[in-house]
Amino acid sequence: MASANNGIPATLIPGDGIGPEVTKATVEVLQALGSPFEWETHSAGMAGIEAAGDPLPAATLDSIRRTRLALKGPLTTPVGGGFRSVNVRLREEFKLYANLRPAKTIIPGRYENIDIVLVRENIEGLYVAHEHFIPVGADPRAVAVSTGVNTRDGCRRIARFAFEYAVKNGRKKITIVHKANVLKALTGIFLEAAREVAKEYEGRVEVDDRIVDACAMQLVLNPWQFDMLLCTNLFGDILSDELAGLVGGLGLAPGANIGEHGAIFEAVHGSAPDIAGKGVANPVSLLLAAGLMLDHVGKPELAVRLRTAIQATLLEDNVRTRDLGGSASTVEFTAALIKRLNASAA
Repeated sequence: MASANNGIPATLIPGDGIGPEVTKATVEVLQALGSPFEWETHSAGMAGIEAAGDPLPAATLDSIRRTRLALKGPLTTPVGGGFRSVNVRLREEFKLYANLRPAKTIIPGRYENIDIVLVRENIEGLYVAHEHFIPVGADPRAVAVSTGVNTRDGCRRIARFAFEYAVKNGRKKITIVHKANVLKALTGIFLEAAREVAKEYEGRVEVDDRIVDACAMQLVLNPWQFDMLLCTNLFGDILSDELAGLVGGLGLAPGANIGEHGAIFEAVHGSAPDIAGKGVANPVSLLLAAGLMLDHVGKPELAVRLRTAIQATLLEDNVRTRDLGGSASTVEFTAALIKRLNASAA
């Protein structure tokens, strides 16, 4: 279902749990920015099963193939069983090999002046999910086996994405994160390939590397030593949540999934079914993801307006949802943000 405007065609997936609430808020805020996107609304996850009997309906896939651009609310993934992660399937289907997860301080807290960009390889590693059980005696699931896959071409591709991002955005240093001391093949190839690519950027981008466990500790002790992190799939998933913790939580953490022929933007947090329908969800993560989407389609001036208004609403107006220490509802925060945007346009 598309709106009648001259915006850029894009697929909108409201998602599960609090997804429809934060998606509605984001669409309303984007309308205040002049409706830069023309939406085709489709379902996925639990909503996809309810609507079409499939967690990733064909209509949703067809829409993304047409638009090559999507904004996605959080989707529910069953734990330990049920259907495979729709997020992972989308990344694989559209070859969205680069996951961009910036973490920047908006609300001063335990850590201040954090500004770190994590680039995560998105379709290889242990997330290829080549898994099976080996029976022993009467137990058919006695042993679980999982195989990870990293290709040299895939590692070079994500490394080049990270270094190109650094050059384009004025970043000074990339830290390659690995576990090549133990996973010598699986992450050793990642480290080798990234170092190969780094040679092409000598004199423009500094490079070093960290073993993942040391990196996790140093992010807590002295996060300001890092500028960009280049990670394998699993390590990037884990460390990006740690980064979110440095800036106030997942409610302030956006994500972008980018490939050669498409891009999907999302909130990093989950569907939070425990607060769904209560009107208290924080939409900032998806709003910041929409900002990344605006950057991606060549509208950085709108992205700057959006981020500036979010910061002013949180800090100057002190309108915050309860996860950020406030009492505003989703609707109240959205209204305050739109008021800020309208004032900046006057």
